[in-house]
Amino acid sequence: FFFHFSKISTTTTSTMAANIGAAAAVPEIPENTDAQNAPNQHVPSLAGSVLECPDGFGGSLLIRLQNMSSTANLGVRLDLKQIALRCRNTEFNPRRFAAVIMRLREPRATALIFSSGRMVVTGTKSTHNSALATRKFAYILERVGFQPAGMLDFKVQNIVGTVDVGFPIRLEGLVFAHPTFSSYEPELFPGLIYRLVQPRVVLLIFVSGKVVITGAKTEAQLVEGLRKMYPVLVEFRKENATSVPGDVPTIAT
Repeated sequence: FFFHFSKISTTTTSTMAANIGAAAAVPEIPENTDAQNAPNQHVPSLAGSVLECPDGFGGSLLIRLQNMSSTANLGVRLDLKQIALRCRNTEFNPRRFAAVIMRLREPRATALIFSSGRMVVTGTKSTHNSALATRKFAYILERVGFQPAGMLDFKVQNIVGTVDVGFPIRLEGLVFAHPTFSSYEPELFPGLIYRLVQPRVVLLIFVSGKVVITGAKTEAQLVEGLRKMYPVLVEFRKENATSVPGDVPTIAT
């Protein structure tokens, strides 16, 4: 009996090893072609939502994407109460907010779904993931019984990125030299608000050298906005060591 049991165990182990070997021999899945058809023809960065921007001095800066907001329109009226009852990971409190809040784990995203059929998707860090999350939300609503009436009309409305230029900045001098485009009220907000005309983005500049770029609709606008602003930041760079007037070393005779 013991020998018979050992024989079965050996056979089972061999079968498991063969299955593992077969799984390892499965060829790699090719890249998803849907990403190539996504809006703005965006391919996710392998570095994890990081954009490289030339600084104009032979180097480069790294912009890290923090959040992206996009909108879509299903083209059909929605019953928010039915959606909240039949879908997981949803919140609906019509007294506080007239929309269903639905969340996805992969890609990590949150959608605000309105009864008019409009949808706002936030929390993603690339155009590809934002478009993918929008299609997943639409598929969930379709399974509940609300068939989208054609194209989703997907549009990216805002992209937020952050960058560290690596040196402190004299905000008082910057707002004095560029009063038309900048505002600085340290009693209300510690950062300087700089509004570029082209591209139409807003930069929140802090004395530490940290910069938040918002208002862009494409990754290219983020890069172009920082590329135009970086020489100005270098001009108002705060030196670490400042000389005191009259502090001249004397040589003993």
